[in-house]
Amino acid sequence: MTKKQKLLLKKIGIAGAVFFIAVLFTACTPAFLIKPYLSLFLFLTAYFIIGGKVLKKAAHNIRHGQIFDENFLMAIATIGAFFVGEYPEGVAVMLFYQIGELFESYAVGKSRKSIATLMQIRPDFANLLTDGTITEVEPQTVHIGDLILVKPGEKIPLDGIITEGASSLDTAALTGEALPQEVTAGDRAISGCINLSGTLTIRVTKEFGDSTVAKILDMVENASSKKAKAENFISKFAKYYTPVVVCLALFLAFLPPLFLSEPFGGWIYRALNFLVVSCPCALVISIPLGFFGGIGGAAKKGILMKGSNYLEALAHADTFVFDKTGTLTKGNFKVTGIFSESYSKEELLSFAALAESHSSHPIALSIREAYAVLESGTPKSASDSLSEVTELAGFGVRADVNGHEVMVGRKKLLVEQNLAVPDLPEHGTCVFIAIDRQFAGIISIEDEIKPDTADAMKNLKGLGIRKLVMLTGDKKETGETLAKQLGLDAAHTELLPADKVTHLEALLETQATGHTLAYVGDGINDAPVLARADIGIAMGGLGSDAAIEAADIVIMTDEPSKLAEAIRLSRYTLTIVHQNVVFAIGVKVLVLILSALGMTGMWLAVFADVGVCVLAILNSMRALK
Repeated sequence: MTKKQKLLLKKIGIAGAVFFIAVLFTACTPAFLIKPYLSLFLFLTAYFIIGGKVLKKAAHNIRHGQIFDENFLMAIATIGAFFVGEYPEGVAVMLFYQIGELFESYAVGKSRKSIATLMQIRPDFANLLTDGTITEVEPQTVHIGDLILVKPGEKIPLDGIITEGASSLDTAALTGEALPQEVTAGDRAISGCINLSGTLTIRVTKEFGDSTVAKILDMVENASSKKAKAENFISKFAKYYTPVVVCLALFLAFLPPLFLSEPFGGWIYRALNFLVVSCPCALVISIPLGFFGGIGGAAKKGILMKGSNYLEALAHADTFVFDKTGTLTKGNFKVTGIFSESYSKEELLSFAALAESHSSHPIALSIREAYAVLESGTPKSASDSLSEVTELAGFGVRADVNGHEVMVGRKKLLVEQNLAVPDLPEHGTCVFIAIDRQFAGIISIEDEIKPDTADAMKNLKGLGIRKLVMLTGDKKETGETLAKQLGLDAAHTELLPADKVTHLEALLETQATGHTLAYVGDGINDAPVLARADIGIAMGGLGSDAAIEAADIVIMTDEPSKLAEAIRLSRYTLTIVHQNVVFAIGVKVLVLILSALGMTGMWLAVFADVGVCVLAILNSMRALK
């Protein structure tokens, strides 16, 4: 419990005790004693203890031209109750109003807790390593290329590459992933993670303002500024609603007595009830709290939303467009097949791996990895020799391997060398190999599908997503095979980044009004498309600048299954918000009518305001779970 909550609880306790004594004194004191004055003194004491701050706020707002708010309504209603002699009810209204405030404070604290956990990733210091000397400095003063030391238990303050040491990193605050990540020299270190075991020396690659932790913190801190349509509606509604009900209360207090020649006291009491009921607290507090709870609940699961407007839009999304590499697939190529009539699979793979041994291309890496597994990770034989390596950009590589001329690359490389290449079925990405100017065979390489991608697509369909589309730069056969395997509705292949934007705009033009399109990409090559879509969702945002900058929602892990989870959470949050709106307005309208007819007392008016507010707040807290 915070200091503010403790102080409010203390005031409620003291005022409640004084109020109870005042009620007992009023009920039990003989009529011939000067009961009214002592009763008034006790009730006023309880009233000012519990409501002094509300009266002060109301006066301050009136001085600054902000008259019509809940503080003004509470002040007018309770002061009016004292003037018409309803002391217990005047104190009770303020007492229960403050109990509602306590519930609200607790609920907001609960909602903020999950975001506060994320905000704890902010680093306090960095250990700058200079000529063997460690100096504790602010992260903002460290520059690219500097070395920093991160000890066990400390947060990694800046992004960089580990140069020395091995450890486990706790990434839970960023990804929601409970299992630690093992790292060693050469691996990337992401700011905001906690170093669990060994000491790490890190060479900084980004200054603090450009680091992952700074971008995430900026995104979370500004999330509340982007309001959903429901929030904007309630803000505008309260702006006009409060002056209207104050005018209606004035008419109710003075017009009927004048026209009906009845005493003013009863009608003023009705008007005061009317004011208490009309306080829009339940709507103004519970609706933003519901969205805030949804954003906090998502953050706990490693799903960061830049605002409640995006949470609301995601609930209505019905078309999902995906990038392929790094989004639906791992982005890691793997050898899936070897075909040769002249050589054994081991020999063909050996020639290809040796020829590609100096290349950094992902396909070359996958061939070398397959060869290493084949050889059980043992180094190449001393008899292996490699010379006259020539990189042919966009085609492949030519090299002398153990006295043989070896060409490895696209089919076009062999065709341009006037070599006979048989017409064979191709699966995935095919690498053609020629040895001594004779076709030797094919190595098939495919990008691995993420383990949960297939289930993620099924779940999205199960949630009523009407269209799943893939945009990729891969060749037609590869893209269409993957789309069929995953049950996608369409696949557009062999696209450049600019082509992706064109296809996305075409999809946006054809969709009906009221439909929402979400684009899911890795946030690096897809930044223009992420920005163009109704909702841009970046997968694997951990360490990706473009993801955090361009996307509206960032899924900090590489799990497509989080998409369905995010949709369920957004729809659940929206359901809670709608429940609060219908319940609050329904109860208030009913009690307002009863108050105007004189069929209710101030106790029911208190329930219609504070009671409804508390129930709506408790309902909003469900979004956290």
